[in-house]
Amino acid sequence: MTIKLPRAIEVYFDADRSGDPEFIADAFTENGIVKDKGEIHRGRDAIRRWMADESQQYDYTVEPFLIATEHGKTVVTAHTVGAFAGSPIDLRFLFVLANDKVAELEITV
Repeated sequence: MTIKLPRAIEVYFDADRSGDPEFIADAFTENGIVKDKGEIHRGRDAIRRWMADESQQYDYTVEPFLIATEHGKTVVTAHTVGAFAGSPIDLRFLFVLANDKVAELEITV
């Protein structure tokens, strides 16, 4: 199923597929925030390090299949498959957008 994503979110998922930490960091605002696995990564440098670490630890694919709005956030549910415990799993990506960039992202189960 193909869904229409806002441009900033589409750029994020394209960057994620590339595995390029620089591409991921560029998808965020200068002071962007990622909340993942109980940790908070603030700013592009921290987001770049987060993605570099994720890319080294995990081999995965993410396929968004549902989009909704909850409490002012854009929520994308994506089927995630890879070499990690619990695979496959559907993850929720909660986005706050600003000026065609991701200002905040929280990844949850």
